[in-house]
Amino acid sequence: MTLSRTRIASGTHLRRALMGSAALAAFAAVPGTAFAQDNETATADSSEFGDRVIVVQARRQDESLQEVPVTVTAIGGDVLEKFSVDNVADVTSRVPTLNVQVGGSGSGGQISLRGVGSSNISAAFDSAVAFDFDGVQVSTMRLVQAGFFDTQQIDVLKGPQSLFFGKSATGGVFAIRSADPTTSWEVGARASYEFEEKGYLLSGYISGPLSDTLGVRLAAQFNDIDEYQILQDGTPAVNQERGITDFIGRLTLDWEPSDMFDANLKLQYTRNENDGAIGTAEIGCGPNGVADPVFLISGAVVIPGGHDCNVTDQRYFIPDAAPQLAPGVPTPSKAAGRNGVPFGETEIWFGRLLWNLDLSDSLTLTSTTGFLDMEAVDFDCYSYVGVFPGGIPGGAGCSDPINALEQYSQELRLTTDFDGPFNFMLGAFYEDRTIIFDTSQQAVNISFLGADPITGFTYDYDKTHTTKTEALSFFGSTIIDLTDRLELSGGVRYTDEKKVQTISVPFVHLFLQGPAFVAPGFFSGPINFDDSNLSPEVTLRYQAADDINLFASFKTGFKSGGIDNSALPSNSLSVAALSGDFSGLIFDSEEAIGGEIGLKSQFSDRTITFNATAYYYVFTDLQVQNFNATTIQFVTSNAGELTTKGVDLEFAWRTPVEGLNLSANLAYLDAKYTDTFLQPGGAGGTIDLDGRRASQSPEWSGNIAFDWTLPISDSLEFLLSGNAAYNDGYITDEATLNDFVQDSFVTLDANIGIGHPDGNWRVSLIAANLTDEIYVITSGGRPFLAPAGNAAGVPAGDDLVLTQNRGRQVFVETTFRF
Repeated sequence: MTLSRTRIASGTHLRRALMGSAALAAFAAVPGTAFAQDNETATADSSEFGDRVIVVQARRQDESLQEVPVTVTAIGGDVLEKFSVDNVADVTSRVPTLNVQVGGSGSGGQISLRGVGSSNISAAFDSAVAFDFDGVQVSTMRLVQAGFFDTQQIDVLKGPQSLFFGKSATGGVFAIRSADPTTSWEVGARASYEFEEKGYLLSGYISGPLSDTLGVRLAAQFNDIDEYQILQDGTPAVNQERGITDFIGRLTLDWEPSDMFDANLKLQYTRNENDGAIGTAEIGCGPNGVADPVFLISGAVVIPGGHDCNVTDQRYFIPDAAPQLAPGVPTPSKAAGRNGVPFGETEIWFGRLLWNLDLSDSLTLTSTTGFLDMEAVDFDCYSYVGVFPGGIPGGAGCSDPINALEQYSQELRLTTDFDGPFNFMLGAFYEDRTIIFDTSQQAVNISFLGADPITGFTYDYDKTHTTKTEALSFFGSTIIDLTDRLELSGGVRYTDEKKVQTISVPFVHLFLQGPAFVAPGFFSGPINFDDSNLSPEVTLRYQAADDINLFASFKTGFKSGGIDNSALPSNSLSVAALSGDFSGLIFDSEEAIGGEIGLKSQFSDRTITFNATAYYYVFTDLQVQNFNATTIQFVTSNAGELTTKGVDLEFAWRTPVEGLNLSANLAYLDAKYTDTFLQPGGAGGTIDLDGRRASQSPEWSGNIAFDWTLPISDSLEFLLSGNAAYNDGYITDEATLNDFVQDSFVTLDANIGIGHPDGNWRVSLIAANLTDEIYVITSGGRPFLAPAGNAAGVPAGDDLVLTQNRGRQVFVETTFRF
């Protein structure tokens, strides 16, 4: 149960991954003729493309945003800095149809785009929107929890991106590129204080050349928030304010020993600590308008809820563990000795080594080696509510999950740059990944009747899921200039992915041992999953004028299935153990097919930009997971078919008014289930969601922003900027035909500041979500609700867990650079 028990041999693998690639890089670093530009670290003002040209890597090479035939929203580091955006969830106001939930004890978060995403309940699911960090696809949303900093650019690629980004990109890609070393020495720092949540942030960097061939950048950030959550008055909890602290440190080395070779190494350490895994989750009282009690052991234990049904006041009722459940954690565990007080700790090591070698004037070999080692442990009580008379904590359903992940990936790409009309890219990708999910849980909460008489443990059971994944893929793409203005591109990726899971249950409470549970000491043996796929793609781009491009694309996507790691010893796992058939734990692979047509245009000496995309995609076997709050069971399934279609519009204008820029985005989305989608656990049994709108899919959404810089003198300027985002509402769950619906809402961000025209210093007042608009991101039934017609005569419960956005944040911030 300790981290040391579940820890993977990270040091050995890290040395093997990075030193192996470094050895090959060192061998390649010999004098040559041509200069190979760093494909993964291009800046937005690269001289190759000219000033005011945004550079993206949507096809794994540097291309102008306005020329690449992919729907991309690019957000520069200057915009992120102006609005103090350092969390993935805060980007949603800039990208219509992007929906982000951060927090939870499963995967750690959820990203959905155009109505397509993956549940955050289980870490067994890869995200349908791939999270790409400095060219490495990260298989955990835990990295999202600590946010980002010192960022060069964020690119959000919409629609399937399997050809160039491979596995887990059926819905799109969220790509973050961190800043690289500068050509001259530079020091920068940022300090801010946030008044609403009472948090402060300190960050800084030092960057410059160590020699003519070696550059370095060292950056770090510390963020401490005292009142991330404030508990409702009367909540029986030690911490009446739940806080968060984050530390991120990053070292970047950039080496160019010759014209034919360059290498870039990034090493990052992240540590997140919090006062519980439950984030900004309110409990709604449902149609009955009553704060439902916690219903346990068929009504033998009924605990008053204690919550006040107000879901907009940002006051949360999250009690500590009940005294009967708190002390006896199966040891060793970090939850032991904390007396039922929630906490969370996440530690992540990330490494990426990128190098480019010019084999000739027109042939470049690129290697990207990635490594990730994560250990996360938390403790919280997932009854969410509960208080005994006298204000005694009544938190039930507690668990202490340990999530450990080790991921090693290697990609090689061979790219041509011929003078003629034909160029190509060939590549291979390999990933080796191990996920360990080790947790003690209270699903029955049997220790209200007495602790385990043998061990004294107060948990129902202890179980460990270990999932090993090997993925291998090969891809090839071509770009053919049919004429000076007509380009045909396309390619195909072959993917083969194998997964093996083993499940062990070393402890089961004595009172639960019997046919309804697996026996203590249970071991499943290997449960296997294997699937392969071909994902083709083809695009036609026509340059109608120098600054007008039209494109049409046919795309496919693939996300491997796997083995559910949320199976409980009292239900699906016990059934499988009795029969020896574990196929019920396997979920199928997710696939996408469709296409889009688009226009990218600029006018008036490129002061006006107008881009538009229309798309149509069909997703089969969309991976879905929900939680049945009455039976206390996870429900993993594949949606038969999801069809998404819509239009994305983008506008930007550098106005004739000096320093004033305007921009806007508008999205129309129609996302519906278009085939049989049976979901078990509804009030009337299994229901079919065919024809229902998908969750997190607003029909209309958009934003409008302005940025105004007014010179006051040669050494002083005034800055004013704002952003208004609109969302016309969406369904928040995928369980029934009448899931919770979030109404339309508007959020406002604003920034006012004064500083030096060269950016040497700046003082700003920043407001995020200025009007304090609270909206629901996801919803689900609250665990431990009384079922209808129960023998105890308790009215049927219908409380909902509503995960919400953060409220208003107001920062005073100062930055300097010299």
